[in-house]
Amino acid sequence: MPLIAAPVTTLPPDPGTPGGGGGGVIEIPDYGRATVTYYDPTGREWPLTTPALGWKTLADGVSGLGAAPYELTTDPHPRGGARLRHAQAQPRTIIWPIRVYGSDHLEFVARWRQLATAFTRTLRDGPGTLEIARPDGSRRRIDVYYQEGWEGQGTATTGRIVDNAVLSLWCPDPYWVDVQTVSVHREQGVGKDFLVPYPSVSSSQVLGATTVENPSDVTVWPAWTITGPASLVEFTVTRQRRGAWGTETVTESFTLDPSEVGHGPLLAGEQVTVRTDPPQVRYQDGSDWIGALNWPQAVLWGLEPGTNEVTFALSGSGVGSAVDLVFNPRYETA
Repeated sequence: MPLIAAPVTTLPPDPGTPGGGGGGVIEIPDYGRATVTYYDPTGREWPLTTPALGWKTLADGVSGLGAAPYELTTDPHPRGGARLRHAQAQPRTIIWPIRVYGSDHLEFVARWRQLATAFTRTLRDGPGTLEIARPDGSRRRIDVYYQEGWEGQGTATTGRIVDNAVLSLWCPDPYWVDVQTVSVHREQGVGKDFLVPYPSVSSSQVLGATTVENPSDVTVWPAWTITGPASLVEFTVTRQRRGAWGTETVTESFTLDPSEVGHGPLLAGEQVTVRTDPPQVRYQDGSDWIGALNWPQAVLWGLEPGTNEVTFALSGSGVGSAVDLVFNPRYETA
């Protein structure tokens, strides 16, 4: 089953902002060649590897791009040692050194102030985004908040036309997110008479069992869009997990019933979107449909790395009934 990659929208640069000219390439120790761009909370683009703009990354000091940090919960083993009960990913901190310079003092100060505002405004306006692009065209992003470091060296040779800052960027979600969205579409086909004009089979079974491949290093939490007609929709995943007594089959599911919010069956073309993290259910007009799920039994499951056996069961479906699944892969490293 092919996975359809949806087009990726690039944030437009501000015409009056340094960075409209694109980014260069930097060699980051242990991570290879990359083009690095920072997007502030307003979406303005700040290339960090284009020296002609008046600043550049000091690659030798970059750190925090590797695997996410974890906190381990363990239980003592009666025969010695311990057993791992749970591993919880922790926020990461990225260290990013930048050198800023200008042809004269006023040009230097203007650039220094612009970059300082671009990073520190994350504490007021929400996270910025650090993006690392590889020569093969792949790009991974992570949300960042300014923590500290924009002070400068404060020596006799700095602060006039050049200075360095060593940024600490706090990342609440330690995983890197692929900018390329994976999309899976399943739609009810037009039924055919089995014998007219010749023996044939309708494509209506595409809303049944589906294999979804998740190329991520970790679990991803997808969003689902259901398009009517449909009176009841059930989403089920079946997994094989290793337990204390061997491998066991685990099934998780949730059901969407429009009648639970007083709407009745979805009509042709009506849409509802279910997000799994954080849990959210929205009808097409933006109204809250969280009550349409079968609480407390509902489990808004994620897609584990590798192959996921998923079933979409639509009651009251017809021509045009569809389910769209979208997610962005998540990785341990940049």
